[in-house]
Amino acid sequence: MAIRTRRALLFMPGDDRKKIEKGATLGVDSVIMDLEDGVALNRKAEARAVTAAALREINFGATERLVRINPVMDDPAVWFHDIQETIESHPDGYVLPKVDHAEQIQRVAVHLTRAERQYGWMEGSIRLLAILETALGIVNMKDIADADPRLSALIFGAEDLAGDIGAIRTPDGWEVFYARSKLVIFAKAKGLQAIDTPFIDLGTDDSMLRAETEQALYMGFTGKLAIHPKQVPVIQSVFTPTSDQIARAKALIAAYNDHQAHGEGVFAYEGRMVDMPMVKSAEAILARARAAGIDV
Repeated sequence: MAIRTRRALLFMPGDDRKKIEKGATLGVDSVIMDLEDGVALNRKAEARAVTAAALREINFGATERLVRINPVMDDPAVWFHDIQETIESHPDGYVLPKVDHAEQIQRVAVHLTRAERQYGWMEGSIRLLAILETALGIVNMKDIADADPRLSALIFGAEDLAGDIGAIRTPDGWEVFYARSKLVIFAKAKGLQAIDTPFIDLGTDDSMLRAETEQALYMGFTGKLAIHPKQVPVIQSVFTPTSDQIARAKALIAAYNDHQAHGEGVFAYEGRMVDMPMVKSAEAILARARAAGIDV
């Protein structure tokens, strides 16, 4: 199954048809129709109906159509109905918030398998993305990352985690840095995408969003959540290599191959010593370019 490109994943409230329609026109990699925090408690039923209709009726083009359900808990009164009332409209995947245990993912996977068999869809085609935003979720990350083959990505939720552990959020984010870094490592170890927490300060200019997104890229994240349409171009541009970066990566790989052909391992290139880790970094740049639809 082809791996989806997920540079920016944009939340839209599941009870707002106009906003979902707008999200479908932005060229964003993924739209997340939210049935959880973005919807008031007394509008959950309406949000399910609006989201189900949007999935059936709106042309999203190449944009992935995701639904964030409510937390999977022992009481299925809310999350089960989120799935039951949207699954027939065949979303591309579900986003699971506040994942503390692997069993939460596995419980949802059972329902998805049943639906795929019922409707004749390819088994395993509906993907799952798990948000880790509690202390328990961070502690249980290894088991969560191994939970089910449907799992495509781990998503970091800094705001809820800070509240859960009693931390104070700061611009530099050191209070959540350990958990943020751990999520990247566990995701990559298991072949999963790592999606960064959203930038929540909508009152600043784009420079702060860009700086935080660049830091996420440098850490190894493959994408970032967005909470406003204006954030999408910034996030997707950061995760898309520039033409200069692509050219330099291709030149380094070509130089490496040439030296290998002459029996040379480590060599000097543009004043720097080059070995396999640098070649892998260059290959990663080209992989990100291809994922973004750039012919390299």
